[in-house]
Amino acid sequence: MRMRKKSELPTKTCQQCQLPFTWRKKWEKVWDEVKYCSDRCRQDSKRHS
Repeated sequence: MRMRKKSELPTKTCQQCQLPFTWRKKWEKVWDEVKYCSDRCRQDSKRHS
């Protein structure tokens, strides 16, 4: 895989904090399933449900 500029990477909006976040290598295989920018946001979403 060739190197890309950060500005060329896909982004999403976090469902909890509503801030944009950028694709990460560790999310390569599950990018379609990623909803939150961090573990903290993921945990907060479960607390407020």
